[in-house]
Amino acid sequence: MAEGSVSRRLAEQVALVTGGASGLGRAVVKRFVAEGGRVVVLDRSAARLRELTEEFGAAVAPCEGDVRSLASNQAAVALALSSFGALDCLVANAGIWDYGVPLAELPERQIDAAFDEIFQVNVKGPLLAAKAALPALVASRGSVILTLSNAAFHTGGGGPLYTATKHAGLGLVRQLAYEFAPHVRVNGVAPGVIDTDLRGLAALGMEMCSLHDLDLPAKAEARLPTRQVPTPDQYAGAYVFFASRQDNVPATGAILNYDGGLGIRGLAQPRGGDGLPALYNLPEPA
Repeated sequence: MAEGSVSRRLAEQVALVTGGASGLGRAVVKRFVAEGGRVVVLDRSAARLRELTEEFGAAVAPCEGDVRSLASNQAAVALALSSFGALDCLVANAGIWDYGVPLAELPERQIDAAFDEIFQVNVKGPLLAAKAALPALVASRGSVILTLSNAAFHTGGGGPLYTATKHAGLGLVRQLAYEFAPHVRVNGVAPGVIDTDLRGLAALGMEMCSLHDLDLPAKAEARLPTRQVPTPDQYAGAYVFFASRQDNVPATGAILNYDGGLGIRGLAQPRGGDGLPALYNLPEPA
């Protein structure tokens, strides 16, 4: 197949993508449409949803809402059924990051709010989406795909809050795959370093922060065995694979650890707690 071409492996499929109006989610929407699919996008940004419909026309149906709300997820599923007649694939993609803030530096007064916010978006969001979509997916013998992270397997991909949510997401994939079999396949994609518009926690004043601001291609490429920080578009093909009924018959409960080789870097890494004595004005150990 020529570079840049697509196979239309998702022809006649209908997908629901949460957090699909920006970043990785938007790349998944773009690729699904190119592969012949039609997509409902659940997102909080009305402006970005309008941009999607302007670009993709009738292939995309926008649904403004919050993934933390069961009603919003139910509305998105209802829109898929009323607009396109079915739902074949749920991509639970919406998420936020903690910008790697270690536990020692989390402000005590904000821990409760930060914990609740990130778990509600990153864990409760996929749970509610799966709950809302399940009847339609059983009817279509469809699939669920969760966006995880290298932080579902490795330390250092975030702070303790984010890492805990992604480990929880890994367990959610496996448990839902067990509960939904044989009717609905449930799998996960775990991207590594990515240059995207992932935002931070409002509880920590990070809602306007973006991964774009970190210039990851300049900072992280040298640390990756592949020497490349992929774009969102370059990650999107993994979602097509898991959604495809032609290519992905056997897999459920599977995770594509799509991390640019982070897991093979070896053990020559610094200790994560080297700065703790200085933080607490204590002497370094002898």
